[in-house]
Amino acid sequence: MTQRLEQLGPYTLVQREGVFPLGGDALALGGFATLRSRWRVCDLGTGSGALLLLLARREPTLDLWGLDSSQEAVDCTRESLDRSGLTGSLWAGPWSACPFPAGTFDLVVSNPPYFIPGRGKQGGPGRMEQESLDSLCAAAARLLRNGGRFALCHRPERLPQLMRGMTDHGLEPKRMALLAAGPDRVPSTVLLEGVRQGRPGLEILPTLYPAT
Repeated sequence: MTQRLEQLGPYTLVQREGVFPLGGDALALGGFATLRSRWRVCDLGTGSGALLLLLARREPTLDLWGLDSSQEAVDCTRESLDRSGLTGSLWAGPWSACPFPAGTFDLVVSNPPYFIPGRGKQGGPGRMEQESLDSLCAAAARLLRNGGRFALCHRPERLPQLMRGMTDHGLEPKRMALLAAGPDRVPSTVLLEGVRQGRPGLEILPTLYPAT
């Protein structure tokens, strides 16, 4: 099995062929999401475990949970956690059937597939939706406690659908930033964070650019 290792601060990310790799959007989301000490965090669509490691790098006291529809991805995340000396609760299956305890998470994060199969750009098999954006928002809302946060990255052109999915499931959008390759480039990613049963009011943050 082809794999390579990448250091994320003190932690080791295992990246395997066939498991969605670490990208700039995950790096940005790992720094964007709100965190507090000892929060219980769940990653919906964990891939190789990159987001869990990025969040743990910021706050080592987190209680880590994750799921992915691919058993291979869950196994890869498990190895990333083991090599990094971290523990976590992992499950293989769709987020619409997630068995994790409802209403108990402080933060849910996701770097989900961006594209609807058969509509325009596909972005490769790893970027094609298997479950809808609405079902992702529903899963996050079910898992979060009141006041808990849902942070994710997505394509800017999907923002209206994303906002609608969040508000339909009681997740009030509170913070948003765009990610662009440079000041003269069109943003390629939107970062959005909502609060379960939060009050209306959206903060638009400055555009983010990858570190050079």
